[in-house]
Amino acid sequence: MRTLRCDRREFLAGAGLGAAALYWSGSLPAANAREAETLHVAINQWSVGAMRARDTQRKNLPLDEELAGLAACGINGLEPGLQTPEQASAMATQLAKHGLEMRSVYTGSELLEPAAAQREIERIVALATRAREFGTKIIVTNPNPLPNRQGKNDAQLTAQAANLNQLGEQLAALGMTLAYHTHDVELEHAAREFHHMMLATEPECLSLCLDAHWVYRGAGHSQVALFDIVKLYGSRVATLHLRQSQGNVWSEAFGDGDIDYRALWQAIAPYSAAPLLVLEQGPEQGSPATMEIAAAHRASCRYVRDVFAGNP
Repeated sequence: MRTLRCDRREFLAGAGLGAAALYWSGSLPAANAREAETLHVAINQWSVGAMRARDTQRKNLPLDEELAGLAACGINGLEPGLQTPEQASAMATQLAKHGLEMRSVYTGSELLEPAAAQREIERIVALATRAREFGTKIIVTNPNPLPNRQGKNDAQLTAQAANLNQLGEQLAALGMTLAYHTHDVELEHAAREFHHMMLATEPECLSLCLDAHWVYRGAGHSQVALFDIVKLYGSRVATLHLRQSQGNVWSEAFGDGDIDYRALWQAIAPYSAAPLLVLEQGPEQGSPATMEIAAAHRASCRYVRDVFAGNP
């Protein structure tokens, strides 16, 4: 399998001129085509690694080469998984070499025990303070689950929400946004963890990173439940993690499938006009592997720009 790099023709197909081609073919209105040319599309670092892991020949691809390939495929930014301020500086420097931005950063968090939670808050604030120097506006966090998918009890949920609120308040003072991310485990037990994190925090302190497919899967593959989440918390959506499946198995590239993303965008847009769009497509058991990695990234970018450019 080839490297992620694309030649100039491949880049034009995946970036701005790809949107223009959609317009001239009649797929996009003129205004949407113009917006698609500049629509910022980022990708989560997990997705990059998961896709690369399919290729046993390139598992140890140097980061600079990987980033060059992503930029050539029409991707504008990376949402890296970081822990320390030093990592933020190093990553931002490498991204800048390839014209890539770091508008958001993903970091896990342990927010249950008081002492550990205060250390985590201090760590994340320090990380955010450094990342802000490089244009980062959003810190995405997914509080760690308990082992064996054990549900958190009421005392733990209360503590976690209070600590998220405190962290978000400190980030807001820096002019930054804290966005709450979930996987499927937070949707178990009547989604008590998910809903309490949203209801027991202040909107100005905690926004939502809506990972649409994890909500869809956590709700038993229910698009109805996903759209209900938008009705409840749409005004707090700061970023969208984008993944698709077909037959409830993750697709090779982001495109048409089980979730109607066009309808989802129509539902979100009245609440949140410009959420950060972050691809998080990746393989799981049963996912097809018929496309070269670069082709999958290009196809995903084209679909994002087709769906999200302009007002729905």
